[in-house]
Amino acid sequence: MRELFSREKWRYLFYTISHPMDGFYWIRHQERGSVALAVFLVILFSACFTANRLLASFVVSDIDERTVNSAYELLTVLILYILLCVSNWSVTCLMNGEGRLKDIAIAIGYGTFPISVVFVIATIVSQFVADDEQAFYTLILAVGIAYGLILILIGIMQVHNYTMGKTLVTLLLTLAAFLVIVFLILLMTNLMGMVYNFFHSIYTELIFRV
Repeated sequence: MRELFSREKWRYLFYTISHPMDGFYWIRHQERGSVALAVFLVILFSACFTANRLLASFVVSDIDERTVNSAYELLTVLILYILLCVSNWSVTCLMNGEGRLKDIAIAIGYGTFPISVVFVIATIVSQFVADDEQAFYTLILAVGIAYGLILILIGIMQVHNYTMGKTLVTLLLTLAAFLVIVFLILLMTNLMGMVYNFFHSIYTELIFRV
């Protein structure tokens, strides 16, 4: 928790965002990053995303506020974050990646920060745009999201010491591994449900016979 409030860690976060090649390299080789800060940034991303859905002007958003569940969205974001980290780690272990699971978590977490900032800016801007000015709102979101994704791409490349080409291949395999993990989780959940129903029916039958 001390890392979360460390001025040095926050200062290095901003350095990494502005100098991603050097920043992510030293995160891997000199332990300059913080997993606690990365997780906090992911939670912040979820909060900013939800705030944008709730508070963006009706000019740019037609979402019914009653359908927005902040707790569910936070849980979903955290689960996706964990699965992405595990998926990338499982793939890179087989492809001679140098990054550890904590390095991957930091790279992805730090990459969400610009997107969070842009969601806040876009939400504020949405209050002042007219119908024919929605392009400004979309452009702000597009630039921020693109920069965040580029940061994640560079982060993965640097912590694993990959070339750009190998990084892109790795990310495609990460997506495949992510889908496989989700499928296995759903399969296990369904199997456990069937086993529970089987034993519950046996228990119910025994109760009635006794």
